Amino acid sequence: MIKDKILGVLYGMAIGDAMGMPAELWSRKRVVEKYGKIQDFLDGDLENEISYQYKRGNFTDDTSQALTILDSLMETDFIPDATNIARHILEWAKKENAFENNILGPTSKVTLELFEQGKNARQYSEQALSNGAAMRIAPVGALFYPDQKQQLCDYVKVVSNITHSSDITIAGASMVAMAVASAIEKENRDEMIEDVLSVEEYAMSLGASTVSASLGTRIRYGVELAKKYESEEDHFLEELYNMMGAGVNTVDSVPCAIAIAYYASFDVHRCALLCANLGGDTDTIGAMAVSVCGGASGIQGIPAEDIELIRRANHIEMEPYACAILGKRGKV
Repeated sequence: MIKDKILGVLYGMAIGDAMGMPAELWSRKRVVEKYGKIQDFLDGDLENEISYQYKRGNFTDDTSQALTILDSLMETDFIPDATNIARHILEWAKKENAFENNILGPTSKVTLELFEQGKNARQYSEQALSNGAAMRIAPVGALFYPDQKQQLCDYVKVVSNITHSSDITIAGASMVAMAVASAIEKENRDEMIEDVLSVEEYAMSLGASTVSASLGTRIRYGVELAKKYESEEDHFLEELYNMMGAGVNTVDSVPCAIAIAYYASFDVHRCALLCANLGGDTDTIGAMAVSVCGGASGIQGIPAEDIELIRRANHIEMEPYACAILGKRGKV
């Protein structure tokens, strides 16, 4: 059932986010020194300036903003309204004290502050390089079939524009959304890569021009690493980290996420652990990568105890969101 796959996307996003939360924005070296290898969900680390405020199974701003955007879309019958989306995200940020607690990413923080002041934030959104748009876009991918390429990219642009309106951020978000759409429909990791690469050129044309490396080139290289180190997880992660950086920039984190989803062969739990152990922007890379895996596997492919932990730790049920997405799938 497609609804089970949409639930897989939603819970996969939350699981990857929560598994990657403790070591968020730590270097790979520090992750290895601290944990050796992360093998399960953990509390946030007291030494981590972001994750210290979270407990085992809590997801972070990636999933929270994704669900907040869904709240806005459900309110507007899935006709995206940038002002409505910004209002919803701002209300969430205030409720969570996101500005004070260093939860928001750099671009979202400044653009939302300007939005609240009634000022135009385009100067900042058009220069954006960070992954704020890509980190929260996975559920939008579930609204589309993989052959709806331009529609998907156009929709992603409107959803993202309030904070991220540069070419690289719109393209990165579109490629994550396409990965989800492809995984749901085709369950084939090579076809997923083809679909992801197919939207890069058009999606890049939708935003303001920036200086950046190529997402497509980096994704192709990530797939090469996945094949080269097929049975050597540590070597794969080491090479991926060394080449991509795994930081908060879209061009670093999105290729990592797509490559790890490919490497994990759509295994949700394995993918979450790989992302958590990578180093860098582990929660965001996890949210993106594991949502793709969840789309392919469906909720049946996710350990029941992982789903229960997400529900209990975050006081959340994904069923209403999945039903709303299913009702609009292919029709927006």
